[in-house]
Amino acid sequence: MEKTMRRAISFVLILFLFFAAASASTAKNSQLEKDFSKHIVLIHGSCFGAWSWYKIVPLLKSAGHMVTVIDLAASGINLLHATDVRSFSDYTHPFMDFMESIPPHKRVILVGHSSGGAVISQAMENFPEKVSVGVFLTAGMPGPSLNYSVIAKKAMSRVAHALDNKFTYDNGPNNPPTTFVFGPKFLSQVVLQYSPAEDAALATILVRPRPVVSIEGLIFTKEKYGSVSRVLIISEEDKIVTEDAVKLMIMKNPPNKIFTVKSSDHMVMLSQPTQLFAYLLSIAHEFS
Repeated sequence: MEKTMRRAISFVLILFLFFAAASASTAKNSQLEKDFSKHIVLIHGSCFGAWSWYKIVPLLKSAGHMVTVIDLAASGINLLHATDVRSFSDYTHPFMDFMESIPPHKRVILVGHSSGGAVISQAMENFPEKVSVGVFLTAGMPGPSLNYSVIAKKAMSRVAHALDNKFTYDNGPNNPPTTFVFGPKFLSQVVLQYSPAEDAALATILVRPRPVVSIEGLIFTKEKYGSVSRVLIISEEDKIVTEDAVKLMIMKNPPNKIFTVKSSDHMVMLSQPTQLFAYLLSIAHEFS
């Protein structure tokens, strides 16, 4: 009887030690996951919205990261009309409000797509201490010695009046245009030529006219913008940010790292989401 009791006590003790070790291991893994978890902020390009990241958001969250997607003014489900947006500051206001709200001891990873490159660049200039790395995804990447307007003009020279793209002139035909929007043909043939047909159809329904505002006054300094690490992600088949623009950006404003996405169009998050996800995981780990 006494022998049986000793065995029972030993068995209970072994079970207790096993579950204690398992609990400690789970707590340790949970802490490691928490330590690795980053806050990634995704900024869309012209005419698109936060919805354009719908394939990437669940992937990043499944890897344990916190993800924020923001609609810029007059984009996605933002309630402003394009004609209500008079300046670049107005256009980026929702995002800059978010950056302002980040506590001083926190840092985020910014990912800007296309013209979103100018948007995250402004945040890197205004809040360099809150940004661990700026990721330029098939995006304009300006710098202290490269004005964003130079990059934008290169892109717009190919985009402006191509196929069924449209400008509107709400202040009259003799004044500069007030809005711009991609047409269905241009979206499917130039912007999303490698993306699934369903995504091209979705984009045709959801794109909104983008306000045309001046970007001439954007200034990026070595002391602020230049203090933040930058990563450039290139798409091999990008017809918007083409090879000549990429070479200019790399020459004038070399990033810390460059990734190239194969068999992809301008909308890498839709045409090659898995490849982009892998690159973002690598960036989150390296630039922590």
